[in-house]
Amino acid sequence: MPDDAGLSGRALRLAYFGTTVVHDADIALRPGAVTALLGPNGSGKSTLLRSLARLHKADAGTVEFADGTDATALSPKDFARRVSLLSQSRPVPGGIRVLDVVGYGRHPHRGRWRHGDPEGPEKVLRAMEICGVEHMSDRGMEALSGGERQRVWLASCLAQDTAVLLLDEPTNHLDLRYQVEILDLVRDLADDHGTAVGVVLHDLDQAAAVADRAVLLHDGRVMAAGTPAEVLTAENLTAAYGIDIRVDADPVTGMLTAKPIGRHSRRFAGTTTE
Repeated sequence: MPDDAGLSGRALRLAYFGTTVVHDADIALRPGAVTALLGPNGSGKSTLLRSLARLHKADAGTVEFADGTDATALSPKDFARRVSLLSQSRPVPGGIRVLDVVGYGRHPHRGRWRHGDPEGPEKVLRAMEICGVEHMSDRGMEALSGGERQRVWLASCLAQDTAVLLLDEPTNHLDLRYQVEILDLVRDLADDHGTAVGVVLHDLDQAAAVADRAVLLHDGRVMAAGTPAEVLTAENLTAAYGIDIRVDADPVTGMLTAKPIGRHSRRFAGTTTE
């Protein structure tokens, strides 16, 4: 990927029906880095991600690429050659094969009548192999489980082959194995291909494991931004989520782990929380 392939939002103010839900937010997605957007429900993290994908028009602020290109000035096809999005909800098209759905990701690279994309078949096959869906290529989408559909739609994003990848809760509906494999894939895309990745996550431990940078939102404002170690502190998380949260280092991996402390935590853990 080119060195100027990052995407940034500056001083973004986003609203629904006249009510501001994100206030003057800054975020920068850098090539070769994973940036996790975190925060409680309603904090604005998915709205902020959607604004980077041009699906939510900003009342104020700018979205631009690292080379200075205004993202809003590009045609839809030119923008889709640079940015792909895996949203939370996708349709379940009936009677359409998995292979064809993954092939949709090549649309920005094709001319009229689906011509002019010589690399398309190879890109589609590679994306399906990475996401573990190549064996179901001839199955209809309506016959798949929620987790299987999620992997198919992710394969479609990978087939799009963009320098910026936006993911809104990509581990939803996946069992533990595929949660780990999707996060490993996200890390590989950043490390091996220089992709700038922005990902909304609810699981704080997943964010600590996969992200280079974290952006913590609360009430529509960026509360903290920096490395996971700088952002995922007990003080920050307790303030953002409104519940006591303990942050420790895993004794095996050394990764940060966040543990909410509920009313019955002492009974379950057999220890005090002081």
